[in-house]
Amino acid sequence: MSDLARREAADTLAEPVLDWEAFARAPLQTEPFPYLVVPGFVPAGLAAAAGAAFPGPDLPGVLPAPATAPDDAFGRVLRALRDPDTTEAFGEKFGLALESDTLMITLRARTRAVDGRIHTDSETKVVTALLYLNDGWAEAGGQLRLLRGPDDIEDMIAEVPPLAGTLLAFRRTPHSWHGHKPFEGTRKAIMFNWMVDATTARRELRRHAVSASLKHLFG
Repeated sequence: MSDLARREAADTLAEPVLDWEAFARAPLQTEPFPYLVVPGFVPAGLAAAAGAAFPGPDLPGVLPAPATAPDDAFGRVLRALRDPDTTEAFGEKFGLALESDTLMITLRARTRAVDGRIHTDSETKVVTALLYLNDGWAEAGGQLRLLRGPDDIEDMIAEVPPLAGTLLAFRRTPHSWHGHKPFEGTRKAIMFNWMVDATTARRELRRHAVSASLKHLFG
């Protein structure tokens, strides 16, 4: 490793993992459902390193996050998200009594052209959060839109480019409509959800693990 690479690695390790000051400053929008967007929730250097170390294979669909965080930049981010203080901070922001054992963390590495259709999340989810880890984004597709209704992808209240370090979080409601224009290719995101209870979180993680195993087998 060159001296420059060593210095850059040391600088990355010295950075705070999550920018809680930016999180605190970000206003919680309430209409038509509660949501917030925090660019730079993970600082740029660390976010770039975490994206480079992203462990999800280049397969479509939802994959479970590693049970044991790897010893790299991605692992630092994963450990920070699993910290009970993170659950407490999100609970305070959304005015909810969230519990750490209801947290489910999954990964998405690749988006298909058929993904992004307008939907609300399942009733088993209480809060959905997405942390993007993509180095730049020039595509019109693949930018998540928060929508006023289920019928028009253009009727949006916000559009979020999936740039490295950007956080999008929203409370699941019957009208928390979202989707994006078609995109096919690599689109890295950590998705973390607080579920209705710990049993549901464990069950859904098992389901994603089985699905991921089948994807590995059959490509």
